Formats: sequence, structure tokens, C-alpha cells
Amino acid sequence: MPRLLLLLAIALVAYILLQRARSLPPHKRKAEYIKLGIGIAVAVVIFLAITGRMHWVGAALAGLLVAIRQLAPTLIRLFPMLASMKIFGQGGPSAGQSSTVETAILRMQLDHDSGELQGEVLQGPYEGWRLRDMNLEQLRELLDYCQREDADSARLLDSYLQQRFPGEASFGTQSSAPGNSGPMGRKEALAILGLEEGASEEDIVAAHRKLIQKLHPDRGGNDYLAAKINQAKDLLLG
Repeated sequence: MPRLLLLLAIALVAYILLQRARSLPPHKRKAEYIKLGIGIAVAVVIFLAITGRMHWVGAALAGLLVAIRQLAPTLIRLFPMLASMKIFGQGGPSAGQSSTVETAILRMQLDHDSGELQGEVLQGPYEGWRLRDMNLEQLRELLDYCQREDADSARLLDSYLQQRFPGEASFGTQSSAPGNSGPMGRKEALAILGLEEGASEEDIVAAHRKLIQKLHPDRGGNDYLAAKINQAKDLLLG
């Protein structure tokens, strides 16, 4: 009976942790699943030790080590990316120079080379989620939330949606001008242009020119972000 209760306790804890992992944003689930697997393995080892069946674990581990040693060269040849794969990495494109625009609900990054937008949710029903992990229905739900809670967040998300879903009639309807969320500070302006403190006037002009070429409405870009970039340049140049 005690063994059965112990097994039920292990199963219950594993189920609770599994549900918790499933509730996390997609990019955080992998690490949680790995931790859960390790935890279950440790629990099984403890259970076998308590019940006097530890010899099975020793035999299994010995067999596993032999198999790994024999199969390792084959696995490396078949999957060379395993040698450099980061299990706990976030994935995605390599980091280059980028600009950051942050509102109450969203933080968005603009890659200077590709003009691609990526972002994450800072609060609300999808807090902690990356926009690229969300489907159209989820993004529409988030847009509705932004429209109710923060106009600037709605405009910023609309910018992302226009890029990700070009031609979608329901996007591009938000006001292009930045809202009245308070005056832009120097730190925010530098982040928008992807610059650091101490940037020269030439650096500011060059960064503005490069970004506006990516986002100017006449080039199929985005009104709202172009307005933010212009506002940042004007502030930094006085």
C-alpha cells in the first residue's frame, strides 16, 4: 500500500507540473519539459531505491551508456548540428543592430538589416509570449485587449500585424501618430534609433536615414513606427 501511495503521489506531482509547463509561453516550455523529465527520473530512482529494486537502475544506466558510446559517431555524422545546438536557447535569428520600441503592453524590436519586427507581450492575457509564437486568432485577441487598455500598444501591434499579414484588410486601421503616453525621453529615443549614449550627430542622422528607408510609408513601411523614428531623431538633435 505505501508503494502505491508513493507512485500516486509521484504521478500527481508530475501531472501538476506538466499542466504548469503547458500554461507557459511556447518558447519557455522546452526547458520546463526537460526539468520535468529529470525530476521524474530522479523520483523513479528514489522509488526504486526505497523498494529495493535499485539494481534495475544500474543495469539500465550501464546499457544506456554503452549504447550512447557506440551510437555517438553515427549521431554526429547524421546530425552535425547537435554539436552546436543550445538546448536552453531562445532560438530565432542571430542578434544584430536593432531598435527597441516599448509601450505599456508590448516591447518590439526592429532589425536594422532586414527591417523585420519581433516582439513580446509585457502584460495582459498573453504576458511573456513572443508574437511570432502566436497565431492570427491569438493576435486579434491581443489587439482587442490593446485597443481597450493602451492606444500606443494597439498602434505598435498593428504595425507588426501589417508586416506579418500583408494585405489583411482589418490591419492598418490604427492611428499612425504616436499617442499621448508622455514625452519621449532621451533613453527611449536612443533605443528607438538603436544607438547608445554618446552617439554623435552623424550617428543619429545615419541611423535615422537607415531606419526610415526600411519603414517609410512611401516604401511600403509603417506610419506609426516612422513617426516614432522621426520623433526620436528630432529629440536627439534638439
